[in-house]
Amino acid sequence: MDDSNRKQALRRLKIVAGQVQALQSQIEDDRYCMDVLDLSLSVQKALRSLDVLILENHLRTCVKEQIEGGEIDRSVAELLRLYKVQGPAEA
Repeated sequence: MDDSNRKQALRRLKIVAGQVQALQSQIEDDRYCMDVLDLSLSVQKALRSLDVLILENHLRTCVKEQIEGGEIDRSVAELLRLYKVQGPAEA
């Protein structure tokens, strides 16, 4: 991962960590369920955003190198595995 993407990823992870701590506090404090759900969904959205950043980096670096090195089947298999595990994106 290049330095710029690494910095962005780490920044996003710090935000997520803060959100998860806040989520834990909300549950410990028995906060209103909708408030807890709102924050939980925000955490999930932040993680999806991180996933997009990492996937884009993977496509631009690792997959590019694999294809240039003749490892097309490996790239396809990795991406299909990810897709099968996660399923298609929700609309």
